[in-house]
Amino acid sequence: MESEPTGRAVEAATVANLRDLGGIPLPGAGQGRSVRPGALLRSADLARHDPHTDPVLTERGVQVVFDLRTTDERQAAPDVLPPGARPFVGDVLGTRPDAAPARLHALLADPAVAERELGGGRAERLFQQEYRRMVLSPGACSAYAALVQTAADDGTHPLLFHCTAGKDRTGWGAALLLLLLGADVSAVRREYLAVGAAVRAQYEPFVRRFTERGGDPEIAAVLTEVRPAYLEAALDALTERWGDVERYAREALRVEAALDRLRAELTV
Repeated sequence: MESEPTGRAVEAATVANLRDLGGIPLPGAGQGRSVRPGALLRSADLARHDPHTDPVLTERGVQVVFDLRTTDERQAAPDVLPPGARPFVGDVLGTRPDAAPARLHALLADPAVAERELGGGRAERLFQQEYRRMVLSPGACSAYAALVQTAADDGTHPLLFHCTAGKDRTGWGAALLLLLLGADVSAVRREYLAVGAAVRAQYEPFVRRFTERGGDPEIAAVLTEVRPAYLEAALDALTERWGDVERYAREALRVEAALDRLRAELTV
């Protein structure tokens, strides 16, 4: 049986977890419609991107790189943009730069700190809370509203959006854009989980050192995996507060005026 369609991994030597969301079905947009290929990309950060030896983003003509990271993350690992690309910033965590999704490397570097903050079975529960905050907090709503509005603008495609690992803030960004474009929840879940292997490969050396130094393997897994419970926490928060994604876009993100443009730009 043919597998259900999701986004496609894009081979890149210096950009981790690079994916093209093109081709994902959008039944809510009309029969036979899907995300426009090549227009919407997601990845981990571009700190190690080398456009000279690894020209994939240049060849794809990326116009905008939308960075969902905190100020501290951007300063510690600044993006290397492909030629001609414009940077945009939408800091999802804002006033909470110490939130776990922004500190994956730091937590994996210090088993004692990781145990103190995430041990005792608290890690997965705390990550679910972080996903709820990505939906509910005003700062996160402002960041995701900016992502939607940028994606809706003419001349911004191909658009690449990312955080650090490309799984949490980027994962919810992808879920939100897909829902607004007309994807069903099952397709959103498949795309969210599809990055798991790439993230595991990206963080394997850090996890190995963490556990060799006595770190709890479960904490390492919570930090570096995508788990269904995380996405469900975000979807539940949206449903509980607003009922559906259209009302969320209208009342929380205030991007109702951009939705027609978004759908015109990004669906075929």
